[in-house]
Amino acid sequence: MQIFDFEKPIVELENKIEEIRKLTGDIDMSRELGDFEAKLLELKKNIYQSLTNWQKVQIARHPDRPYSLDYFHNIFDDFVELHGDRKFGDDKAIVGGMASLNGKSVMVVGQQKGRGTKENLMRNFGMSNPEGYRKAARLFQLAERFGKPIITFVDTPGAFPGIEAEQRGQAEAIAANMMLMSDIKVPIIVIIIGEGASGGAIGIGVGDRILMFEYAWYSVISPESCSSILWRSWDFKEQAAEALKLTADELIKFNIIDRIIPEPLGGAHKNPEEIYSTLKPILIEELDNLIKIEPIKLVQMRKEKFYKMGVWEEK
Repeated sequence: MQIFDFEKPIVELENKIEEIRKLTGDIDMSRELGDFEAKLLELKKNIYQSLTNWQKVQIARHPDRPYSLDYFHNIFDDFVELHGDRKFGDDKAIVGGMASLNGKSVMVVGQQKGRGTKENLMRNFGMSNPEGYRKAARLFQLAERFGKPIITFVDTPGAFPGIEAEQRGQAEAIAANMMLMSDIKVPIIVIIIGEGASGGAIGIGVGDRILMFEYAWYSVISPESCSSILWRSWDFKEQAAEALKLTADELIKFNIIDRIIPEPLGGAHKNPEEIYSTLKPILIEELDNLIKIEPIKLVQMRKEKFYKMGVWEEK
């Protein structure tokens, strides 16, 4: 299991508690252990409630965090995956299909990273090619045709920047998705579950409600890339992370996102079952509110929502 530098004091105290449990044998040390566990909980709260932006970026990238398919199988019922863009191929970095949420049929689409080297290569580390965005577009159009709400799960370090992707129209595919999602006449809920980087995220990120996990990040560029552009080095990634204002608590102030999804202490990977049980009723609530809105009004509100982003006045 990956342990970050700021988590080492927690791990050390956990190891001490485990050693005491092994050494006590028949001796009743419940009171002492209770004191240590209380100190452990307090330590966790102090560390995780005072994380820097860069530390939150690290948590968002933790390899044990649940990915899109984990949510599809643990929150929704009867998930049936659909494949291919009907033009070039089936991009494994984007997954999607029909599912059921609280008895309602929905279309779910998400970016999928891999676990381990082999699967990461197959999933291209969650970086989509144009055919991935065109597969998503096909599923969005299918959902609109049958009047099914759309729920997307964003988790990508960015769209794939390879030559082949550019040759097949990467920028056009992302722009076409943005235009398509702006006009779709069914509710769209977007959830940033991990990394939300640049056009790679916004390619499936236009929606009526933008939800974001507590330890996720969402920005036009990654801290490392920002650092390399501004300082000609990756050594300033921590400063870049602070300047980018890429965390949920900062983005909600700018009305970039609409709601923060609380995670288990330390991140979703610490207790996946808890995050599933937290997210499901929130999705049901959000969906119930959106389906009451007339389709034309829904599209109008969605466009106005994005038009307002980045507007400023000079006094």
